[in-house]
Amino acid sequence: MNETRLQFETPDSGEEAARAELYGLLSMLFYQAPGAELLAAIAAAPAEGEGELPDAWRALQLACASADAPAVQGEYDTLFVSTGKPEVFLYGSYYMSGFLMEKPLALLRAELARLGLERSDAMPESEDHIAALCDVMRVLISSDDVLHGSIATQKQFFGGQMQPWVQQLCDAVAAHPQAHFYRHVAALAGAFFAVEMQAFDMS
Repeated sequence: MNETRLQFETPDSGEEAARAELYGLLSMLFYQAPGAELLAAIAAAPAEGEGELPDAWRALQLACASADAPAVQGEYDTLFVSTGKPEVFLYGSYYMSGFLMEKPLALLRAELARLGLERSDAMPESEDHIAALCDVMRVLISSDDVLHGSIATQKQFFGGQMQPWVQQLCDAVAAHPQAHFYRHVAALAGAFFAVEMQAFDMS
């Protein structure tokens, strides 16, 4: 994933564009540690509104403004990268079955095939990585295709592949004593996913 792809939307660009951009940002932040350019872009982006989600966004902006990119990289490696068992797993199969590469991943791959989507060769992680799932949501929201772009498709994918476990992931990151920068990422993700769940429940 390329950090330079990210473009922050202005407030009048529409709710759907804002949703897609936030999914894209979360995908980047969970896929790899942000570099100095992305940290600066987040810190300088617009911040409006009141409530848990805007507050979480402003908290992340403050964290980005004071963050040291190499230190954030070290934190990312400590939390999510390991030759053995990482401190925090980023894979849906782990939370839904207790193991990696299990039935939930097979079901996800079947769902992606139904949607005509597949993992890029440049993506070394399995499809149930939170970064990959956020990117799928970004694609579904942004698509002009009748199947991909429908709220029903988004709701089905989110409800089946993300809702059962993403809050558990966010809680695990936030609770880890070595999560300093990433606890703000987890707070933003948790607040955003909660809004998504409420919106889908009403759709």
